[in-house]
Amino acid sequence: MIARGAAVAALYAGVTLIFEPISFGPVQLRVSEALTLLPLLWVDAVPGLFVGCLIANLFGGLGLIDIICGSAATLTAALLTRLAAPNVLLGAAAPVAVNGVVVGIYLSFITDMPVYLTIPYVAAGEAMACFALGIPLIRELRKRFGEKDK
Repeated sequence: MIARGAAVAALYAGVTLIFEPISFGPVQLRVSEALTLLPLLWVDAVPGLFVGCLIANLFGGLGLIDIICGSAATLTAALLTRLAAPNVLLGAAAPVAVNGVVVGIYLSFITDMPVYLTIPYVAAGEAMACFALGIPLIRELRKRFGEKDK
């Protein structure tokens, strides 16, 4: 479990930083957020996502508020996703809602953009990552590990 959690953390941080130009800012598509559905399968993905986000945000350049609040938002979303198991649609909605609101609000302050723009921008990028990438990822992992999609 520890190894899988560490692998999730490394993968989240690595993918976020590989796609750094689109991973940070008021208009973002954090591809690594597709991994936020992994708690539907494995409880150890919850701390892995938190640590991976914390590491990525340390290098993101948006400061202490992103490191603390962004990582806390990812932890909250991961816990809610875990509670949604096995419902993949509900699980995908949790990161969209939590990050859209939390990250959208503090990005408004950081970037001096209106909050009525930053919340939907972040939520839209999160929805693309979770629904377009995360759901197919979970469905494939469920097939490979012999679980039926529910």
